[in-house]
Amino acid sequence: MPDSLTRSYSSHISVNLASRRLTYYERERVKKVYPVGVGKPSTPTPTGNYSIVEKIVNPGGMLGSRWMGLSIQQGNYGIHGTNNPSSIGGYVSHGCIRMYNQDVEELFPNVQIGTPVNIHSGAAELGQEDIHNNTHNMTTNHTIQAGETLWEIAERYGKTLNQILQANQISDPDVIYPGQQIIIPG
Repeated sequence: MPDSLTRSYSSHISVNLASRRLTYYERERVKKVYPVGVGKPSTPTPTGNYSIVEKIVNPGGMLGSRWMGLSIQQGNYGIHGTNNPSSIGGYVSHGCIRMYNQDVEELFPNVQIGTPVNIHSGAAELGQEDIHNNTHNMTTNHTIQAGETLWEIAERYGKTLNQILQANQISDPDVIYPGQQIIIPG
């Protein structure tokens, strides 16, 4: 992200459309990485450098529990929760960036009006060195949703079932429950 966009802000957000991950930074350090759902091929999420222009608590319906509007001129785009948690991780929206409600609720108080948001198409734009520096040994938290299995979660994050089991000290992969927080190893 160009220095001019982050110079006056202590935090910023980067959205990688290829990996469907939103990364929240504070003072150029990764604070948290979240899985997201992004625009489908017919209604893609616009790439570019934007900012947060609006914040709404409980916008309702398909927007979930929080809405953070983006400064994208050609439409009404935002980062928001969802009433369809199974859509997270896919190319599913009309261009918005969907998050699990508990994730957007965690991020929301840290984001201010004016916070820079960089949306990019994927790894090639960042460069391999940046990817390695930003993701090496990083962990992500995941909240298990109704109907999810550890096998599906492992596949979604590109991990083996054993990596998930070991990181969470789980002995039986069939004994999980909705709302349970698990660690996805870096």
